[in-house]
Amino acid sequence: MAARIIVPARVRTFDAHGEVRAGPDRLAGEEPLEIRLNGQQFTVTMRTPGDDFELVTGLLLSEAVITEVSHIVKMDYRSGVDQDGHRTYNVVDVRLAPAAPGPRADAQRQVFTSSSCGVCGTPSLDGVVKSSAYPVAHPRPLVTAARLVSLPDELREHQRVFSATGGVHAAALFPVGRDEPLVVREDVGRHNAVDKVIGWAVQRGLLPLHEAVLQVSARASFELVSKAAMAGIPVLSAVSAPSALAVTHGRERGVTVVGFNRKGRCNVYTHPERITGE
Repeated sequence: MAARIIVPARVRTFDAHGEVRAGPDRLAGEEPLEIRLNGQQFTVTMRTPGDDFELVTGLLLSEAVITEVSHIVKMDYRSGVDQDGHRTYNVVDVRLAPAAPGPRADAQRQVFTSSSCGVCGTPSLDGVVKSSAYPVAHPRPLVTAARLVSLPDELREHQRVFSATGGVHAAALFPVGRDEPLVVREDVGRHNAVDKVIGWAVQRGLLPLHEAVLQVSARASFELVSKAAMAGIPVLSAVSAPSALAVTHGRERGVTVVGFNRKGRCNVYTHPERITGE
């Protein structure tokens, strides 16, 4: 598995005067993952291999297909076999419990979900916004500004694949009142990294995550705000800019959207009452 996450390569380096050197490099792995629900294709996403069951669990929660881990009866790689009979580990079969909400009748994704877009392929606008089984708690003082602006550097310390390749995003859940993150995951897709950390929490019965901050190494997009809201996460912090729709959605869903969290400063766009000065 490690060889699929960090992939060796050869590279030639040039500057304005010509070739400078040739040598080895390391690249982030990216492979398709097909997800099947009860034998039917649900979606195909591009991801960095590893923690696939967490990714699938988090994605199914964010799509309102499940609301708890008991809604998944079984999950395995049994269908992913190449022409030589070897398992590819690129197809995950999920058997849902009868009590699971399940996908909407029109919810099957029509195209690939790329590593840069988690809602691409949703067949209708109505399917983009989902109702959460874990509404975000009413805003109240939750995290100090000093703690909040320290999170990007703490996340960076855990980004092993990024250190090797420079080619992946990261997401982490930081519990209020504790120093260490609950979980950190990396992936070529920022939405995949978030699905992995949320899936990790679902598998351990930790939802709703009313006492956690979701820190991401990317920008704050609509889809990341939506995923936070589906898990009951009150604060989404990003090192880069939020989109206008992310801010609007955060205001409507009760999520505190933090952007440009870097070098000891940050911008708080929605529900700033969760951030304290002490």
